[in-house]
Amino acid sequence: MDSFASNKAFAEKIGVTIPILSDWGRTATKDYGLFNEKTGYGTRGTFVVNKEGKLERVEIGNTAVDPSGAYETCSLLEKRKADAARKP
Repeated sequence: MDSFASNKAFAEKIGVTIPILSDWGRTATKDYGLFNEKTGYGTRGTFVVNKEGKLERVEIGNTAVDPSGAYETCSLLEKRKADAARKP
């Protein structure tokens, strides 16, 4: 739910190059069940989606702020892809 500018500054601060998307309209926050009607805010979530659109990893809450889980998942996906390419 952070603004585009806020997400860009956060990405630069932590040194990530993966896209950090904004949900200013709270559509995805509601669709993923993260929206709190009483407070008007959502719980932070990190979702790693592969190129086929399959959800590979979900982090909800305080751990979602740390991008290392997303990096680990992306590294694992790259390893799986390389392993599959080596198989006859």
